[in-house]
Amino acid sequence: MVRPSNALTRPGRLIASAFAAALAAGTALLSLPIATSSGTVPPLVDALFTATSALCVTGHVVVDTGTFWSPFGQVVILVLIQVGGFGVMSLATLLGLLVARRLGLRTRLTAVNETHSVALGDVRRVLRGVGTITLVVEASVTVLLTARFATAYGHPPGTALWEGVFHSVSAFNNAGFALRSDSLVAYATDPWVCLPICAAIIIGGLGFPVVMELVRGRRPRTWTLNTVTVVVGTGVLLLLGGAVLTALEWTNPATLGALRPEQRLLAGFTAGVMPRTAGFNNIDIGAMHPASWLVTDVLMFIGAGPAGTGGGLKITTFAVLLFIVLAELRGDAAVNMFNKRLPRSTHREALTVALVAVAVVVTATFAIMLMTTVRLDRVLFEVISAFSTVGLSTGITADLPRAAQLILVALMFMGRLGPVALASSLALRRTSRLYELPKERPIIG
Repeated sequence: MVRPSNALTRPGRLIASAFAAALAAGTALLSLPIATSSGTVPPLVDALFTATSALCVTGHVVVDTGTFWSPFGQVVILVLIQVGGFGVMSLATLLGLLVARRLGLRTRLTAVNETHSVALGDVRRVLRGVGTITLVVEASVTVLLTARFATAYGHPPGTALWEGVFHSVSAFNNAGFALRSDSLVAYATDPWVCLPICAAIIIGGLGFPVVMELVRGRRPRTWTLNTVTVVVGTGVLLLLGGAVLTALEWTNPATLGALRPEQRLLAGFTAGVMPRTAGFNNIDIGAMHPASWLVTDVLMFIGAGPAGTGGGLKITTFAVLLFIVLAELRGDAAVNMFNKRLPRSTHREALTVALVAVAVVVTATFAIMLMTTVRLDRVLFEVISAFSTVGLSTGITADLPRAAQLILVALMFMGRLGPVALASSLALRRTSRLYELPKERPIIG
């Protein structure tokens, strides 16, 4: 009998190893003198932090991207962003096929029919679909941004094209890297810049399986449970997030208060899109109301759709937890979500991923607070932003001790790969207990 290889039984280890190798290469390239505008060797932690942030499509920075790094360094960052975004999308999707292969034939056929997904083993078609979506979205946004930068802001054609490409790739991959030190603050009132970037962020955050199903033009009644959950969840979070942040910051002169009403609506909507793990900031995050930080914390922690370029807990995981609570409150025997019944294994997987994520965030926040005198709300914001691969910051990243910055590096890496690897390992577990222990209920509440 031929035993499956470790690549099949431990896909999380394979993905982590691949990303670690890419991270080492990116760090080495950014450590070269040619990578900095000054022509000097940058500190190793700065190179490692930037490479991790780019590869994990986060957007956290300890040095200014547009001035500290040379054109060569910026190209390295852009390549890392593209590899991180495209790689995670491809690997997450292929991981779904891998999980299906481990099931029985009948279950595999049922999964294909119910999810309307790609045929088992059709790896080329999967990668071709991911590549096509990536190319079309990034090229379209690049054209719009390049034209706007050239006509409205007077940038030379070459500069306009480079800024268009860089911000397009960064937006679609939910990376949040920008070439200006104030990110998108200078464009906060320009819909021809903000809206294309928001569109790229939203599409990348939906996830490859959802985008493919939408591209096929299927009617909503035939959508898979994953697509319905992601589309509905994304819409609700975008509307609620944008509305709440706009209301909280409406009179804040340091954020939205100084703008005209129609500009406040645009800037508020854009600010609500960014916590969907994008990382650009169009308003001063450090000047926001603490209540706005808390709302942003929640949005960042929930994150985007699975098998996409966004991070976080994932909308589907949060939705499963929400429907578990609703079913328990109603006294239902089963958990139903959008007219589909969830298997009990899905309950356990969602709870496990959520509790592990909470534990990681709490532990990292506690560790960083031991190293610095920064307030809890700012540290928590930074930690959630790193773990959810968002990249938004209240302005403390560069001032943190090196040890705290290394914790953020670990958080970005775990946040990008952890949920996918953990969920896949739970789905691929092979052992099953052949007996049951006697039942007994502890007191709850």
